[in-house]
Amino acid sequence: MLLTEFLREGTAALESLYPTAEAKSIVLMLCEKLIGTKSYTHIVEPQYAIEKKALQPLQEGMDRLKAGEPIQYVTGRTEFCGHTFRVTRDVLIPRPETELLVREAIKLASRIHRMRIPYGKSAEPVRVLDLCTGSGNIAWSVALAVPGARVVGVDNSEAALSVARSQNFSAELKASGAQAPTFVGADVLDPEQEFNFGEFDLILSNPPYIMEKEKGLLRKNVLDYEPASALFVPDEDPLLYYRAIACWSERFLSADGKGLTEINEVLGKETEAVFSGSVFSQTEIVKDFYDKNRFIFYMK
Repeated sequence: MLLTEFLREGTAALESLYPTAEAKSIVLMLCEKLIGTKSYTHIVEPQYAIEKKALQPLQEGMDRLKAGEPIQYVTGRTEFCGHTFRVTRDVLIPRPETELLVREAIKLASRIHRMRIPYGKSAEPVRVLDLCTGSGNIAWSVALAVPGARVVGVDNSEAALSVARSQNFSAELKASGAQAPTFVGADVLDPEQEFNFGEFDLILSNPPYIMEKEKGLLRKNVLDYEPASALFVPDEDPLLYYRAIACWSERFLSADGKGLTEINEVLGKETEAVFSGSVFSQTEIVKDFYDKNRFIFYMK
């Protein structure tokens, strides 16, 4: 079978689930993962023929995609902040919107790092806490970008922590001298527990924040495949994670430290009030490129 034929048939098979352009992009990603083609191979090599032995794995992948399974779970990987992350159904698929939070965190952490360079070998490393770490996409992205940073990722799911620990950035670590994050099992909703990692310069989080009543707004592939525990909070108490994060930050954020946490865009003011009503002297709702409330910045 020609690659062009497979793309045409695969795209048509997914058009009931996705817009045509997205469906084609998904089939291209499947082909890239399983047979090593590029997004342009079918254009520059219109007679490119798929080897017979590759057809069965491709069809098995298409069957999963037609059932609604996200391409990231089918291929076992996703791109985030310029890195390729391993993902399984035990973790939320990292969203492009979260990159805004990570870029701001890297900017803040890099500034702290530069300020400490004059202290030489006695300089304290930048310390970062990532609550609800999931796949570790936030923790790893910051660790790889900030020289010598000590990053701790926390999650209550051992399956998620296993995925976070399994991320393979050995080449990047060796090249840059960065330190791999430490991943710790702990219940984020229990901010009073013993946690012996000292204070942090930055506390980051992308907690569950979608209300149960908002399920109807989500695609079927999200509802059926991504872990509900990483997505949803009860309608009667949608801010429970933010109260916990505020408590963690009150305990472990350094005196001049800063916090960033992703939020539900419809609960921006209510979420900010959780932090402004605590010990934090400055809070701010930060919007994304679509003018939607994306995360809260706070500091003591």
